[in-house]
Amino acid sequence: MSAEIANSALPVLTAKDFASDQEIRWCPRCGDYSILAQMKKVLPTLGIPREKFVFVSGIGCSSRFPYYVNTYGFHSIHGRAPAIATGVKVARPDLQVWVITGDGDALSIGGNHLMHMLRRNLDLKVILFNNRIYGLTKGQYSPTSPVGQKTKSTPMGSVDNPLSPLCYAIGSEATFVARSVDVDIKHLTYVLERAAHHKGTAFVEVYQDCNIFNHDAFLYASDKSIKADHIVYLEHGKPLVFGKDVKKGVRLNGMHPEVVELGKGVGEDDLLFHDEKATEPSLAFLLSRMKYPDFPEPMGIFRAVEAPIYDEQVALQVETAIKKQGAGNFDELFNSGDTWNVD
Repeated sequence: MSAEIANSALPVLTAKDFASDQEIRWCPRCGDYSILAQMKKVLPTLGIPREKFVFVSGIGCSSRFPYYVNTYGFHSIHGRAPAIATGVKVARPDLQVWVITGDGDALSIGGNHLMHMLRRNLDLKVILFNNRIYGLTKGQYSPTSPVGQKTKSTPMGSVDNPLSPLCYAIGSEATFVARSVDVDIKHLTYVLERAAHHKGTAFVEVYQDCNIFNHDAFLYASDKSIKADHIVYLEHGKPLVFGKDVKKGVRLNGMHPEVVELGKGVGEDDLLFHDEKATEPSLAFLLSRMKYPDFPEPMGIFRAVEAPIYDEQVALQVETAIKKQGAGNFDELFNSGDTWNVD
């Protein structure tokens, strides 16, 4: 049976088919609602049966996500979602596996697991909800909280140098790295679609508003009246232009980016052109270092390249071993070697 005929036999799914019967228990106006809504829009467009999706989460507000999608899922333990998702994908490579995590869950206790998942390039999709705060435990600073932020655990202001999720992901050589904002519905949907179709580990950071403990942390990137001057949308093969009148751009001065005005001896050809397919990650890393208020913050696909996929290689090794040695016998293996009986 051809893939086209097989797919045509699948029932037509809608966003409602991916809504579970569980009461959604996030604070009113939490940014998580928007991310969930856009995810439920994307899933039915992928042509994959519901029973082939698995959502794996750790601990935190975002990690309630698997309860709210009508698929298989694991609400796992703090920071270990990447490890559990790795096991699921290696054992069942036919499943599409999503990892749902937060800045505290993924980058604090889970930092080691996340790094190894990214470098291995499993065919997993990772959505990191970044609100720069610990929300579930009621407002302590997180690994992404800015210097000086006053929280319940830093009453005089944080002195920690914040971690950049995108720098971390690119440094781990993730093959797909992107960023969006919870309330930018059209852009977020586009980024999630791109992540879903990527072969390999897709890492997406979403700026997410915690309106209780860190409200408007990303106002510069979400407020329609001001965001045009503070963010720049990345488009493959196009120059970095931004501003309400699209009169500003970013160019390189040696190895350093600088903001320039167009029309004052500077044209679009002088600007930095985005290349998401560059195998060398230096450009993507440079873009990930551009931060508000010194620069417009990039939104979109920073990197999208191909590389060997871990779970496919493991499956090939298993297949090769079975062809050479047969399917094997667990009882014989378990009882082979140095074994003894205790009377």
